[in-house]
Amino acid sequence: MYKLSKQVRKIRNRTVLAVLALVLVANLSDSSRVSDLDRVLNKGQLVMLTLPGATTYFEDGYGKNGFEYLLAKAFADHLDVDLVVRQKLTLPSLLLSIGGPQGDFAAANLVGTPERQKSFKFSVPYHQVVQQLIYKAGNRRPKNLQQLEGDLVVIGGSSHSEQLRTLRDSQSDLEWIEERDAEMGEMIRRVHSGEIAYTVADSLAYVANRHIYPNARRAFDISTAQSLSWAFPAHSDGTLLAAANRFLEEYKASGELESLKQQLFAHTDTFSAGGSQRLSKLVAERLPKFEPAFREVAEQYAIDWHLIAAIAYQESHWNPRAKSPTGVRGLMMLTLNTAREMRVTNRLDATQSLHGGVAYFLKLKERLPQRITDPDRTLLALAAYNVGFGHLEDARILTARNKKNPDLWRDVREHLPLLSKKQYYATLKHGYARGHEPVIYVDNIQHYRSYLQLHSLAQQSTSDNRQQPELPEDWQSTTPHAL
Repeated sequence: MYKLSKQVRKIRNRTVLAVLALVLVANLSDSSRVSDLDRVLNKGQLVMLTLPGATTYFEDGYGKNGFEYLLAKAFADHLDVDLVVRQKLTLPSLLLSIGGPQGDFAAANLVGTPERQKSFKFSVPYHQVVQQLIYKAGNRRPKNLQQLEGDLVVIGGSSHSEQLRTLRDSQSDLEWIEERDAEMGEMIRRVHSGEIAYTVADSLAYVANRHIYPNARRAFDISTAQSLSWAFPAHSDGTLLAAANRFLEEYKASGELESLKQQLFAHTDTFSAGGSQRLSKLVAERLPKFEPAFREVAEQYAIDWHLIAAIAYQESHWNPRAKSPTGVRGLMMLTLNTAREMRVTNRLDATQSLHGGVAYFLKLKERLPQRITDPDRTLLALAAYNVGFGHLEDARILTARNKKNPDLWRDVREHLPLLSKKQYYATLKHGYARGHEPVIYVDNIQHYRSYLQLHSLAQQSTSDNRQQPELPEDWQSTTPHAL
């Protein structure tokens, strides 16, 4: 019995020592643990998780873009670290990745719903959105959810489905379909094309996409204002979240946040018929100043000056000091990398910008297979100027896959919009792109070029008969990068 007691005491003592050692190690570990903020600062990288989309993150001929990207980039710059972007293809996969080794936080137009707040910590809000029911123009506009005539399809696991579940408490017969493998811009496109009758979209996504999908219209709001916030892991120590909150509050107080929103979204308020009136006004007020330069550069590069002028109008509205939120600048809206490549030392110098922009456009044109002839060669190069050569090549690959001609603009333009659809861009090298934008871009430049050619003809007539050419009243213009 005595021996047994001694053995028990021995085991007990060893156990106590082991526990004390573990406690000591744990205390030492806690005292030397690097905070989440220090870890980001030490590695020199802030890793953002996001979804591809028009209001989150995308790349085109002007570089990296998107509201969430630009805001996160400003935060990274504030911390003096590099921003690394890691995209997820679905909302569920994004939410599952928060708190793992893949990213420090998520920025993807996320609403901090009550359900999500159980799993994540959210930053202070930086934008307000309202959930809106979207229907197709030409169909009867419903005034409430009881008047829906057709399928309502929403993104599974989204704040929209959570809101609909809340509304179903007071409307028991409310039904909808959830698709977990979906993206908001794609849902708006499907309503626009008539593939589905209704969807729910955030007001920000609707504003950013309505000029691309004009048949998709807002019927009514299904929620009050909701806040967009960044999501951080629930188990985080709060230091990086606190730094993000300080940055967002300072960024808002300085007016920079509002300025960013204005630069990104102000053009969507004027996407309608007023474009032709503005063009006529600027032809009278600004074109005379730049026409000699357009003609001189055109002669040097053996290109139609009306085309150069049309590109410059699409890019900057002939404003040599134009600047986009991504840092694209000047009359031809050159990126810093493109300017360096084209040996442009001052992007705000109109002459340098013209030479650099035209040289870059011709370089893109030269990269196309020699078998492609004009006008397709020019139109494809214009699309590449806007969306990037890699995305254009992806669209040509899709065109060939569908047994169409990748050397013809009319066939490629049908496939460019597919670059925003996951089932297509996930199979391609360069990923997501706002594929409708280069189609609109090329269409606009063709309109502008025709207008300017008509204007030149009018200028050749007698002064008594001179007049500005007129465009149809329903003619529409969008200038995504013009300020």
